Amino acid sequence: MAQVKRPLSPHLQVYRWGWHMAASIFHRVTGSALAVGSVLLTWWFVAMATGHEYFNTVQGYAGSVIGRIVLFGMTLALMQHLLSGIRHLFMDMGKLYGLKVNTSTARFTFIGSVILTLIVWYAAYKVMGVL
Repeated sequence: MAQVKRPLSPHLQVYRWGWHMAASIFHRVTGSALAVGSVLLTWWFVAMATGHEYFNTVQGYAGSVIGRIVLFGMTLALMQHLLSGIRHLFMDMGKLYGLKVNTSTARFTFIGSVILTLIVWYAAYKVMGVL
């Protein structure tokens, strides 16, 4: 029997970078970031249950500039992961596989996550009376 020559997998430089590839990678990255963020959220809950002194210490970290940047990043990761998860839900139903619609929905996950993050932060600052 003759050996059938099968094509080799192309190398990474053959692929053209696209929005759909970035959305897939960012979905994995944001999922990992949210796992780390859940540890920080648990730390905050434990501090709340421990008492006023420790809670104020943790709130001091969360309210610092670095803490707010981390919280903003976690909100952005949550929104990106949410929108990308909704996109994947539709793809699991057999929809959004056309090249144009796939690319536009992948692009929407990035734009939508930034818009949703800004809305959430605006609403939070409005409720706190800062704005």
